[in-house]
Amino acid sequence: MKRYITLMITVLALGIPVLGHGATWQMDPDHSSFQFKIRHLTVSNVRGDFSKATGVVTMDDKDITNMRVEVTIVAASVNTGHAKRDEHLRGPDFFDVTKYPTITFVSKKVMKADTNRLKVIGDLTIHGTTREITVDVEGPTPEVKDPWGGIRRGATATTRINRRDFGMTWNKVLDPGGLLVGEDLDIYVEVELVKK
Repeated sequence: MKRYITLMITVLALGIPVLGHGATWQMDPDHSSFQFKIRHLTVSNVRGDFSKATGVVTMDDKDITNMRVEVTIVAASVNTGHAKRDEHLRGPDFFDVTKYPTITFVSKKVMKADTNRLKVIGDLTIHGTTREITVDVEGPTPEVKDPWGGIRRGATATTRINRRDFGMTWNKVLDPGGLLVGEDLDIYVEVELVKK
């Protein structure tokens, strides 16, 4: 009996760290979007998105600050609705997708900012350069059951980065002053997750 109790305590002790990691959620690419906005000629904004991405989120609802996020975006999937501009974006002046095919984000720390709002700090890698950024997250939403029996939840994320920080420095100075392409990039993410 004593050996049985000792064995049970050992099993429970070994199981606690595993249970503490929380549930794993897979990003649904058909219901998620990665969009951006950047200034053009100082007078308007150009919007675009990346159509190919994968992501995994691990969440522990007992302590949401234990959440971990990993996202990989295919850089060549950039789309602004203008073929010539997209070709330029894929080239060496910007994403250089042949040399740097993916954009990645890996979280390092999660903090509660407010009710239903988080600040997720992590490493963003673009164009072969990694920088720590802070992402503002609204969510995650409560779980819902879809018509096919899956469990889903979602989140919205926003951040702003300077493209020069990631080695994308190409630009042209305009005659009256200002730059052809802005340096600050606003990023908007909508993610729908499916419980694995």
